[in-house]
Amino acid sequence: MQCSPPGTYRGAFDVFTKIVRNEGVFALYKGATPPAVGWAAIDSVLLGSLHNYRLFLFRHGMTELHPVTGRPRLSLLGHGVAGLFAGLTSAVIATPVELLKVKLQLQSQRAIADRQFKGPIDCARQIIRKQGIFGMWSGFTGSLAFRANFFWMFFSVELLMRGFSSLDGMPYAMSTGTANFFSGGLASFVFWGMGIPADNVKNRMMAYPYPRPYPNPTSVLEYPFPRPSFATVVRQTYAIDGLAGFFRGLTPTILRAFPVNASALFVYEGVLRLLNAEETRH
Repeated sequence: MQCSPPGTYRGAFDVFTKIVRNEGVFALYKGATPPAVGWAAIDSVLLGSLHNYRLFLFRHGMTELHPVTGRPRLSLLGHGVAGLFAGLTSAVIATPVELLKVKLQLQSQRAIADRQFKGPIDCARQIIRKQGIFGMWSGFTGSLAFRANFFWMFFSVELLMRGFSSLDGMPYAMSTGTANFFSGGLASFVFWGMGIPADNVKNRMMAYPYPRPYPNPTSVLEYPFPRPSFATVVRQTYAIDGLAGFFRGLTPTILRAFPVNASALFVYEGVLRLLNAEETRH
């Protein structure tokens, strides 16, 4: 939806039906290999660096006193700043993985033999042959802009955790694990609400028609310059689609956001507690 020419699709369900009708049901899984392999590394870097940034900020005074225990804890702003830097750090690995995913998903040919890229390895090989190794980081500035919104994700997670903890002793009190689950799911709505414009720009940068016009020479998304900058894509998106163009794909993103992020945060925070590694919230 984000990278298709205006008028191609009427909405998420229209995308679904057209892909199945024209390319077959397995086309819904195009580009699945890069994230299936790469997201484990991306999330490891994101959450591992998040923990270390939290500890760094905690140990360097970005704290406040817990209103009940009186012990120091990382401030709300500190959680947001840790999320910001964790997001920027993870962009180094996320960019090439998402680049391959975008390139593979935009291919609409039913037969693999008719596609420009036969798979992720072939796609990477063609990009590197034409652009060099740094071609794998096309759209890096867009990735940085998008992943900076992890500030809002982890700021919101901590804000929600504090809100849920205030229910202790009341009929609606919940366990820490349950609070983690709902905090992760609800915070993802904040994250995507703030981040979807940059996600659109990032994906359009990565969809740049290279090494040949992509997906076809007459596409309105074909750029007449060597590699589109973040500012250039912002201007062109606004010129073609207006403000609505920056929010393409928001509905399907929101539909999957809650279960994915709720489960991820539940496991992450649970492991930290199991290892007695959480030192910033007490």
